[in-house]
Amino acid sequence: QVQLVESGGGLVQAGGSLRLSCAASRSRFSINFMGWYRQAPGKQRDFVATITSGGSTDYADSVKGRFTISRDNAKNTVYLQMTSLAPEDTAVYYCNAGQTIWGTQREAWGQGTQVTVSS
Repeated sequence: QVQLVESGGGLVQAGGSLRLSCAASRSRFSINFMGWYRQAPGKQRDFVATITSGGSTDYADSVKGRFTISRDNAKNTVYLQMTSLAPEDTAVYYCNAGQTIWGTQREAWGQGTQVTVSS
């Protein structure tokens, strides 16, 4: 199972932009999809965006048109470009990756990176 390391979080003013990165360690098993989730204080972890190995993407309605997920398969890295950020985007952002390991679906999670948007 891959190990995931996120980076790129920080403090930004409303209307600003940030780019998150998530690097996956090398693995003998292919990564089927990579994605981002977020968890605000006192709330559940919510889906943000995902991208498959073939490049298909999906987004939460709340971020469509503002966030873009992309992936560099050669580097095993996924990115989340966030624009027009709003205070409600404040959360810890987690990267995840899905693999099929010996016929079993496995998901790995990163440690999370804090994004804080000030008004």
